[in-house]
Amino acid sequence: MNTSARPIVLCLSGHDPSGGAGLQADIEALMAQGCHAAPTVTALTVQNSVDVSDFRVLDSAWVLAQAEAVITDLPVAGIKLGMLGSVEMVDTVTQILRRLAHVPIVCDPVLRAGGGGALGKDEVGYAMRERLLPLATIATPNLPEARILAELPNGTPDQCAEKLLPFCQHLLITGGHGDEEEVHNRLYSRDGTFQTFTCARLPGSYHGSGCTLASTLAGRLALGENIVTAVEAALAYTWRTLRDADRPGKGQHFPRRLPLDFCA
Repeated sequence: MNTSARPIVLCLSGHDPSGGAGLQADIEALMAQGCHAAPTVTALTVQNSVDVSDFRVLDSAWVLAQAEAVITDLPVAGIKLGMLGSVEMVDTVTQILRRLAHVPIVCDPVLRAGGGGALGKDEVGYAMRERLLPLATIATPNLPEARILAELPNGTPDQCAEKLLPFCQHLLITGGHGDEEEVHNRLYSRDGTFQTFTCARLPGSYHGSGCTLASTLAGRLALGENIVTAVEAALAYTWRTLRDADRPGKGQHFPRRLPLDFCA
């Protein structure tokens, strides 16, 4: 194997035809980290910068076949999970993850589009909590998603973390949906350690920010970084993509993942 090759990150997520989120976001963000994305499609969506109007989860056999083609050929160094869309797909992805138990796994529990439309019923979130989070290295829900996973409709980040940490090693609850003047991104670990990463709150509304963060984090872990360093780098990169975002459509802004001006 070529030891200078870019780390391979297997991305199991949905396709967004607008290109703002989903697998295209994963590909762009991973390229920016010096990684190669292997995008395995779990679902097709009808969505744009305004909202999602429909989605279709792929047949389990097709997803298993896609993953098999990657796993038997490429040395997977990281995994990023995004939209799954059904309990059956959660079970399908669980089968795949059990074959790659040594690989860092980032689980982005995508249950809502940026515009608010559902990308899976709450029962999908519960299945992810019970079956996928125990296999993941880290989960990256925003606060509304964390509340669904924890079954705490009005829960604080701390309350959600207390409910979810028995299921996962590390939990990053992002603060973009909070009401603080600054964004507070909270990293909880099962060993009791806790860190808050703050950044300036930007004025726009963004499509694909969660995908960008999770895939970047998967890339940093695939490169061999530890959790805290990888989270810090992923948050900083994601903030820059939002700072430099544009608004090509009628709805949310799209993060500018490539190319980027990395100057502050």
